[in-house]
Amino acid sequence: MRTVLPLDDTTADLATAGGKGASLARLARAGLPVPRGFHITTDAYRAFVSGFRDEVLRAAAGGDAATIASLFAAHEVPRESAADILAAYAELGEDVPVAVRSSATAEDLPGMSFAGQQDTYLNVRGDGLLDAVRRCWASLWNARAIAYREQHGVPHDDVALAVVVQELVDADAAGVMFTADPVAGARDRTVINASWGLGEAVVGGQVTPDTITVSGGSVVEARTGDKTVMTVRTPGGTEDRPVPGDLRDAPVLDDAQAVELARVGARVQDLYGVPMDVEWARRDGAFAILQARPITNLRPQVEEWNDSLEGGCLWTGGNLGEAIPDVMTPITWSFVRVFIGEATPFSALPGVDLVGNIGGRFYLNLSAVHTIAGAVGVRRLTGAIEQIFGTLPPGLDVPLLPLTRWEVIKRVAPLSVRVRRRVRRHAKALSGFLATARRTTEELRERIAATGSGPGLADLLERELLPHLVTASRMLEAAGRQGGAALVFTRQRLRRLAGDLDAEAILTGVHADGELASLGPVLGLTRLARGEITRDEFARAYGHRGPHEFELSFRRPGEDPAWIDAQLAGPADVTAGTEALLERQRRAREEAWARFVMSHPRKEARMRARVRHWAAVVRARESARSEVVRVFWALRAFAVRAGELTGRGDDVFHLYLDELLALLRGDESVLGKVRVRRATYELYASLPPYPPLIVGPFDPVRWAADPARRSDLYDARGDLPPVSDTVTGFPGAPGVVEGVVRVVPGPEDGDRLKPGEILVTTLTNVGWTPMFPRAAAVVTDMGAPLSHASIVARELGIPAVVGTRNATTRLRDGDLVRVDGERGTVELLT
Repeated sequence: MRTVLPLDDTTADLATAGGKGASLARLARAGLPVPRGFHITTDAYRAFVSGFRDEVLRAAAGGDAATIASLFAAHEVPRESAADILAAYAELGEDVPVAVRSSATAEDLPGMSFAGQQDTYLNVRGDGLLDAVRRCWASLWNARAIAYREQHGVPHDDVALAVVVQELVDADAAGVMFTADPVAGARDRTVINASWGLGEAVVGGQVTPDTITVSGGSVVEARTGDKTVMTVRTPGGTEDRPVPGDLRDAPVLDDAQAVELARVGARVQDLYGVPMDVEWARRDGAFAILQARPITNLRPQVEEWNDSLEGGCLWTGGNLGEAIPDVMTPITWSFVRVFIGEATPFSALPGVDLVGNIGGRFYLNLSAVHTIAGAVGVRRLTGAIEQIFGTLPPGLDVPLLPLTRWEVIKRVAPLSVRVRRRVRRHAKALSGFLATARRTTEELRERIAATGSGPGLADLLERELLPHLVTASRMLEAAGRQGGAALVFTRQRLRRLAGDLDAEAILTGVHADGELASLGPVLGLTRLARGEITRDEFARAYGHRGPHEFELSFRRPGEDPAWIDAQLAGPADVTAGTEALLERQRRAREEAWARFVMSHPRKEARMRARVRHWAAVVRARESARSEVVRVFWALRAFAVRAGELTGRGDDVFHLYLDELLALLRGDESVLGKVRVRRATYELYASLPPYPPLIVGPFDPVRWAADPARRSDLYDARGDLPPVSDTVTGFPGAPGVVEGVVRVVPGPEDGDRLKPGEILVTTLTNVGWTPMFPRAAAVVTDMGAPLSHASIVARELGIPAVVGTRNATTRLRDGDLVRVDGERGTVELLT
């Protein structure tokens, strides 16, 4: 039996020296700075417990840790083992203080971390060593170690404990180092926690340490913690003491020291070949490695999808971000970029990124919008911007692009001329396009389903489906731009003449002269519930619209019979509720017109013409948007068929378009990117929705991990305005109602909303429409007067307050509130 082994002994493996001991032996053999010491083997442990092992196992089976502790305390270390241990200790020097660390054979196994399950004793000297060793052995059977092994299915009779004895580093600083970012999973970042004194205060979570991030050989981020406690040596062991005042807020490591320590960490990672969790200490400027283990539960390696890192711009998730609320898979982002590039021409402005992908979500660059508006001198655009994208928090300074007025004009003017010509051309063709678009898209879906080869499918996309997307997108551009000013300025003029309440009533009834596409699904469900149309007819007409209508990896309502069944489960909501609301709003509209005619008889004809134009613009815009979404259903059909023809299933959603086309034509090398892309998508999709307003570089993972995160605004410049205690926003749709709040996180949770409750949520799009007839009022964090929630709520006569930024933060289920859609306020009554 070998009781003791040198620290770097080649036989010091998991079975002999335990997980911690085997790791330290490996580090020592590699020449890394490990304190001197030796191993007390598992043979020594087994010799010690041989006389009472059965009693230990019986007590462990009953969870009786106290009995086991008394058994260990009642036995002395065998004489031969004690002699070997003390002899090895003497070789370290006379009365050298040592650290005595438990090292279990079940320690640091793949997928599990037994760190902290067994005991460590610091500043042990002389005869106290044998008692510390015995207490380490006993800690194999403390209550938390027993419970942890049972939880992970590790048999008690399979484990044993070695002990590592090392010269104690009388550290002036210590901490933990992760050679990959444990939060974000980034392999190119080393994260160091550092505090004063020995490392126990950091490992035990008793102190808020400094956090330094090193990447590419330099410090990229440093945060100094409030280090209130430090563990120090005392004549009898160690104790925690207050950190001296001049050190509490002082950084433990300067940049050069942090980079040097990160290099040591890189050597440890190179030795093991995986990211490592490393405990370290520093004495007189020299670093020592006390322990190293693989990082457990490290997030898979991911890509970074983050256009906010390119500059200090203000980004908004409003408007188009409401229509595209999901984290997008790469194939979806490919087609969204095509759509945005054609439907939003200024996205192609040279040197300006008007749209971006932040953590997989769609954002628009408001800094670019404000820079352009300021440069061309159209100050009234500020009001239009708010109507479309919502208001900004008071005091939020909009960072502008570093372009002179002349530089902006030089870039905008030629594009503006081209856009005007293009809009005029497409506006003339809009009605013809809308008349045939549905059939064209349906035929494309049929041909996609009939395509039998990968190259044939790729050719079909490039020759016909992609050009159809371009055409649909340009028609939406024409529909929006030919009457965009009318949407804003007609509403403003009517509010001045008739007052806010009557103006909003007059502007309803958009569907009276033709179906409003945003109301299509709920009106279609009404007809389906009455038996006026079949399920197949409903699916063909409205099955492309839903809460996730742009994300290609989601099934559409038209593909999902269960979705239709769920909507029809409460037919009274769909039929009687919708019709009653529309009829009530019709009466309110007629009464508002009557008051307008009495007050402004000479302006009636002109105003009616303006309102008809308003309604026509809204219908055209909504119809064109609906046809774009219908094309995205065909694009989903293309992706699904690509997965079938290549045998790769939903892997294809994690390829960009050029990669998917290459795969269809036989290049399978692109599949090597799928695993990381899928992990990236799953990471971002697991996070809560990001703030609708983001200023500067934004890290979604770190934001989500921050318990003090703000859901309404992120500003990398700091000094955020406080979250308002009051809930106010845009008057979305007029009316005053009192009711009970129901906070609904997503459309899939819509069954939680009971008739007559106040629907409170982050945002709504057309997929939420079937819920509206049940709601007494609608309140959203995101939105503006021309957003989906406002348009649909006005048509149905449901009071709405949109763009509050803080409704889901301040309101809770069961709160009694008064919603005033005319003033844009939500008053908490209880």
